[in-house]
Amino acid sequence: MLTKRIIPCLDIKDGRTVKGINFVGLRDAGDPVELAARYAREGADELVFLDISATEEKRKTLAELVRRVAERVNIPFTVGGGISSVEDVSLLLHNGADKISVNSSAVKNPGLIDELVAKFGSQCIVVAIDAKQVDGLWKVHLVGGKVPTDLDLYEWAVEVEKRGAGEILFTSMDHDGTKNGFANEALARLSDTVNIPIIASGGAGNMEHFLHTFQEGKADAALAASVFHFQEIGLRALKEYLRDQKIPVRL
Repeated sequence: MLTKRIIPCLDIKDGRTVKGINFVGLRDAGDPVELAARYAREGADELVFLDISATEEKRKTLAELVRRVAERVNIPFTVGGGISSVEDVSLLLHNGADKISVNSSAVKNPGLIDELVAKFGSQCIVVAIDAKQVDGLWKVHLVGGKVPTDLDLYEWAVEVEKRGAGEILFTSMDHDGTKNGFANEALARLSDTVNIPIIASGGAGNMEHFLHTFQEGKADAALAASVFHFQEIGLRALKEYLRDQKIPVRL
């Protein structure tokens, strides 16, 4: 059985790690390079960096941050935020990223997924999907959750897979930062709908939440931010707990 992955996520704004609740109310969580190095030492399986205020002008700044992180960690890391072209991806991979994540740009131009997969390979391309429930239906949101769409979460996931993406990073905006647990019902349906790995994001508050998202949500990986940044949950302790609960993890 494939091991389940634990992935700390660093939301980057103006070169610092930040964390909010339901995508708003940001507070500083530290230097991203130092946090990345700490997580690599503590046993994280991968890292995700999301530049939540990305603009064209900041692309070179993000590339420099990626280079500094690559010098300090020996685990795969994914970078996302404002990526919308082959050139953006080339720059980040050249500076040491292992995978890239696209979100709003892929919704606006689905052919971008095909283009990136053809150039860099499926294993390199993660499609991030931010969604929340609107009248009982999961709808995709763009631009850091600020712009609602009529796009159905599950229909978009199917298209993303067909276009060759290697993974889906699903964030429930309703659960983000609440520490009340992951959106396991939606995650389980996603897992049953597509055959590519699903990374669960949004809602981690304790170790049981990780256990439940692997058991009930059928997630392949679980991503969290504040519980790791503020050392509410230790990575090693979490993995030992999951192992004791018969969840296959890398220790």
